[in-house]
Amino acid sequence: MIFFSLSSGLFLGWSLGANDAANIFGTAVGSRMIRFRTAALLAGLFVTIGAVISGAGASDTLGALGAVNALGGAFTVALAAALSVTWMTRLKLPVSTSQAIVGSIIGWNFFTHNPTDWHVLKNIALSWVTSPILAALFSAVIFIAFRAYLKRIRLHLLHIDMHTRIGLIMVGIMGAYSLGANNIANVMGVFVSVVPLRDFHWAGWVITGREILFFIGGLAIALGIFTYSRKVMETVGGSLLKLTPTAAFVVVLSEALVLFLFSSVTLHNHLQAWGLPALPLVPISSSQLVIGGVLGIGLVKGGHGIRWRVLTEIAAGWIATPVLAGVISFILLFIMRNVFAMTVAGAT
Repeated sequence: MIFFSLSSGLFLGWSLGANDAANIFGTAVGSRMIRFRTAALLAGLFVTIGAVISGAGASDTLGALGAVNALGGAFTVALAAALSVTWMTRLKLPVSTSQAIVGSIIGWNFFTHNPTDWHVLKNIALSWVTSPILAALFSAVIFIAFRAYLKRIRLHLLHIDMHTRIGLIMVGIMGAYSLGANNIANVMGVFVSVVPLRDFHWAGWVITGREILFFIGGLAIALGIFTYSRKVMETVGGSLLKLTPTAAFVVVLSEALVLFLFSSVTLHNHLQAWGLPALPLVPISSSQLVIGGVLGIGLVKGGHGIRWRVLTEIAAGWIATPVLAGVISFILLFIMRNVFAMTVAGAT
């Protein structure tokens, strides 16, 4: 029963890999600097490592939004989010898995009459606005600095090409790790409190049940990257704004930095200890960060070449995703409880 219930989370992980996770190498693939197979291999490996090592922070925040307390409820919430993301992926829109799972959890809250933590929801919703803005700012600043640096050192075109390829691989690895750390909460967060996996002890090492759960989710993300991410990579990498290899490097670096800021528990705790403001540890969308990074470069160039119609379609998908996921979640919960007699909520 446990493994069957996890199947919807694995489906959601596959959907995330097919849509959101592809964005860490989408600009590199779109600019023809890195082959798709190479990008998929690196992304799948490091997104799994990031999920296992650093996935706890955003997962705890998502759990506070709505405490899904039954295995049947967790299965249905993850399934609703996965169906929403898959639908948008078929439309070739880089939507947000974070928005989908948040919408699904709120649908569960409404169906089961459990309270929604509006403070947590406010922080998550604000992150959907601030994170792409931060990505745009980082992208614009880094692009201006990098362009000035290249003019000063006057590298040969072949050397620029070589350094850019190496840079894209390095920041892609960083982005994949940060993505796994941040977005594994979307895939397995609702299962943490209802799937009692035992800790694994080996040669003095202890792998917790949560880490095992995150490892399984990371593998599902990797599978989604390999099997179904090429279309969204092409949309992000080439449809919104044609990117040079240098611009692609800047976009991925900006995305990786913002993902790190919203997922690093260590940085969060240090900033608070020093009395400094810290960004909330919430799951954010790699799709939104890539779009923000691309727009930052486009605005530096005067806004020329930005395909505003494509941007409008993408923005419409961002708005529709949490609403669609919430509605699907509510309907599926009704079906699961009344048709299949599944327990979708525990005692509160």
